[in-house]
Amino acid sequence: MPGEVIEGRAGVMPHAALMLRVARERDRSAFAELFGHFGPRVKSYLMRLGSDASGAEDLLQEVMLAVWRRAATYDPSQAGVATWIFTIARNKRIDALRRMPRGGLDPNDPALQPEPPPAPDHEAEAMRWEGAIAEAVAAMPREQAEILRLAYYEDISHSDIATRIGVPLGTVKSRLRLAMARLRTRFAEQE
Repeated sequence: MPGEVIEGRAGVMPHAALMLRVARERDRSAFAELFGHFGPRVKSYLMRLGSDASGAEDLLQEVMLAVWRRAATYDPSQAGVATWIFTIARNKRIDALRRMPRGGLDPNDPALQPEPPPAPDHEAEAMRWEGAIAEAVAAMPREQAEILRLAYYEDISHSDIATRIGVPLGTVKSRLRLAMARLRTRFAEQE
């Protein structure tokens, strides 16, 4: 950013001026000031992105090496020094993630195992609820039951339901609200 400054041995110097010294003169002291200022900040940023301390340190070295090598490509009219450096850091982190080996699927991973069959009492309870819901839907006005079926059983969006049955979207929403209120009332009475 144009107003960024670093307190250095030669007094206060804007980040952009230090970067230009690195770019034009390969000034190591200017680079050291940039590194001293941005190093801890970039490492902290990389750790917030998910790197461990060691990985963040390695990536920081890559970032700052890229800053040294590509200093001549820095354009102060395009971005501030901090923005430019943190963009390099983000890209280095993405590159590191892409280089990480991706393992195959572990067939013993619990997430890949099929669900155990439901216990008989749970299955019986589910069937009871299923019957009670079907009975409650059957007792509703036809318009409400139809919209409930389309929205929840066929997973059709409200706007698509409105188009399909030829009613305004607000009508679909109000009928659905009424249907849900009927279900809540009916099942609150049963508990």
